Formats: sequence, structure tokens, C-alpha cells
Amino acid sequence: MRQEIETDLPSQGQPVSWAVSGNGMIHTTQRPVREDGRILEDDITEQTARSLANLRRTLEQAGAGLEDVLQVQIFLTDRADVKAVDAVYARHFSAPYPSRSIVIVAGLTEPGMRIELTAVAALPARGR
Repeated sequence: MRQEIETDLPSQGQPVSWAVSGNGMIHTTQRPVREDGRILEDDITEQTARSLANLRRTLEQAGAGLEDVLQVQIFLTDRADVKAVDAVYARHFSAPYPSRSIVIVAGLTEPGMRIELTAVAALPARGR
């Protein structure tokens, strides 16, 4: 059964949830969204850091953490951003790293947005 995970992230204004859980798994999509709901229109390093910080917050609100992430899929609008994304990513995750793919796309849904990511995490057993 799918259950929405309550987060303190702003409403997306679309018929989507920031994160849902089901069958012991958490599925989430994150963007470089600021507390006021606007996209952080900054360089890729800052957009990546914001997206991963939002991921961390979402997982923590579900009772999980970055160490529970099994897979990440990253969408970028510029192939040249991969190296900068890798540098930020390496500060948030440690070995063994989650399975990951990066897809270069023509554009994302919000103007100024250069990154969007999806993640799948295992929901830890109670008592953690």
C-alpha cells in the first residue's frame, strides 16, 4: 500500500508527492527547491547540494538516512556538469555507493533547474 511521507518541503503545485513508501521502500524525487517553493537558480554545485539536502531531509522525516539509499537516478541538462555533480555527491554518500545513473536531458520542468534526481531507499526496521 502506497503511503505519502510527510515532509516540510513546500507544495509542488502539481499532483505529486515528494516521497511515498510501500513494501518497506521509500521512493522520492528531489529538486533544488528553496523553502519558499522557488527553484534555486544557481550553479550546478549549489543546485546539487540543495537537491541532496532536500533528499536527506525527506529521508530523515521518514525515519531513514542517506545510508539507506539503494539507487539514485540523476537528470542533468548539461553533460559538462557531471564532474561537479560527482564532487558534491561524494560528500553526501560513502562506499558502498548507491547504484546510480545519470541521464542528460534537453530540459526539466522548471526554468533555471539544471538537476532533478530520484532515489529509492530501504525503510529501516523500527527501533533504529
